[in-house]
Amino acid sequence: MDPSNGVQIPQRLVELLHSAPSIAVLTGAGISAESGVPTFRQKQIGQSQNGLWSRYDPEELATPQAFRRNPELVWRWYTWRRELISGVAPNAGHQALVEMEQHFPQFTLITQNVDGLHQQAGSRRVIELHGNIQRNKCFAENRVVGSWSETGEIPPRCPVCGGMLRPDVVWFGEPLPQDALESAWKAASTCQVFFSIGTSGIVEPAASLPYIALHTGAVVVEINPNPTPLTAQATYVLPGPAGSVLPVLLAALSRA
Repeated sequence: MDPSNGVQIPQRLVELLHSAPSIAVLTGAGISAESGVPTFRQKQIGQSQNGLWSRYDPEELATPQAFRRNPELVWRWYTWRRELISGVAPNAGHQALVEMEQHFPQFTLITQNVDGLHQQAGSRRVIELHGNIQRNKCFAENRVVGSWSETGEIPPRCPVCGGMLRPDVVWFGEPLPQDALESAWKAASTCQVFFSIGTSGIVEPAASLPYIALHTGAVVVEINPNPTPLTAQATYVLPGPAGSVLPVLLAALSRA
């Protein structure tokens, strides 16, 4: 059996990685989809629970306006999404990125995902552009809240101000966390090699990060089963899912 699964790693890329002190990686929904996490817009995921959530458009629920209108509905939807994520585990792509973090002296992992699978796999330095569904924060004062008194009220209340709690994720119409965005920009503009993994390349501002890297002279590597707007400009394109491509890349690095 071919351990490479047909994945071809250019020797020049292996040589570049051996001499590159700084690596930045952007991951999107594709890497989590390999673990069984439904992508955000897969409305067919609502077929579980007798199709309860298939009647709702995710883009209509994930907004501050929807939460103000019906906070219980939005809270229950996110509770269901957390339950979906609780049943999955990191895959070979996540694990490979943990190994890469240990291999390179300067390694920054930027993710658009909110599932926490990178941290679960063992990644330590993760920039979460869109937040984390496992955390909650106060809707009124934007502070992260780790615990609260269970009163049966849905959603629960902030123990400090009494405001409603909400998931600590970025909703449509909200800005990304400024510190996370600035850290991501810095990583993209200072790295020698930038990986774009499992992301469609259409959701801004994350979609701009590989172009920032290209503009500053970095080598950009795209890993994705399907072409994206980045494909034509990427320095190297490794077609396929992260769980298949990244282990082969790591093996090539270890042999070189």
